[in-house]
Amino acid sequence: MPPRKRRSYTAEYKVEAAHRVIDSGRTISEVARELGIDAGMLSVWVKDERRRITAAEVHGDTPLEAAERAELQRLRRQVGELEKDNEFLVKASAYFAAMQKNRPGSL
Repeated sequence: MPPRKRRSYTAEYKVEAAHRVIDSGRTISEVARELGIDAGMLSVWVKDERRRITAAEVHGDTPLEAAERAELQRLRRQVGELEKDNEFLVKASAYFAAMQKNRPGSL
């Protein structure tokens, strides 16, 4: 049998997966099968998220609602795309500046 590939998950993915269980009332094994991940790993994520929710409530904070989490994820993706665009523009600018210096008659 080939060795298992080790995958790493972002914090956002873990929270979203945990909330699929917490918000829907579905079982951990159901959601784990749907996501294609280990149920034990999802169980740990759910416990961690429930602890965070409880800790927030103790301090008078409320956790993000599903719509707020979705908006946060959308904004993070948008920021990621903008960062990629900026990286491209920096490289393109450096390339064109170098090309300008290499033109005949330039200093």
